[in-house]
Amino acid sequence: METNQQIIIRLIMRDLMFKVAIFAIAFAFVEASVVVYLRHLLGVNFTPPQLQRSEILFLTSGIAFLEPQTALKIITDTTLLNVERIREAATLVMLASVATLAGKLFWERVAFFFLAFGIWDIFYYIFLKLAIGWPKTLTDLDIFFLLPTPWVGPVFVPIFISLFLIVGSLLYLLRLNKLRQ
Repeated sequence: METNQQIIIRLIMRDLMFKVAIFAIAFAFVEASVVVYLRHLLGVNFTPPQLQRSEILFLTSGIAFLEPQTALKIITDTTLLNVERIREAATLVMLASVATLAGKLFWERVAFFFLAFGIWDIFYYIFLKLAIGWPKTLTDLDIFFLLPTPWVGPVFVPIFISLFLIVGSLLYLLRLNKLRQ
């Protein structure tokens, strides 16, 4: 039988996870909207540019990290490129801020960040699909980030990573909550 204190602790954690998830979903729509506008500015059928082998800085399974100057092949307007990089940094700051507000301890904040990031990233792709019908398949190439250098790969990679982040952070937060009771 749970005590009143245990019930309160469990409900507080559930409430925090729900609020972080709602923020992440709403923020994903904002981010997807920005990308819809960017694609319109860059051309409706914008696709990542063809790359030379020499432009690949580092290759892992699923993600190619490109030489920094290749960002100018992706977004040729330097002002727009700089704004996009700052927007990406601001996105990470906003996700970290909500995690800092939700968590008390360092690792709890990391878990809330991973939860927010994972939910945000998956819903970002869902909203893009609903808004412009893209991605058509999970193997479509996408530019994940431009920071600190461009990252490119198939859409299924960030979705898989995000699912892992969500499950891992939920398991950690639920375990932490159990220990607090």
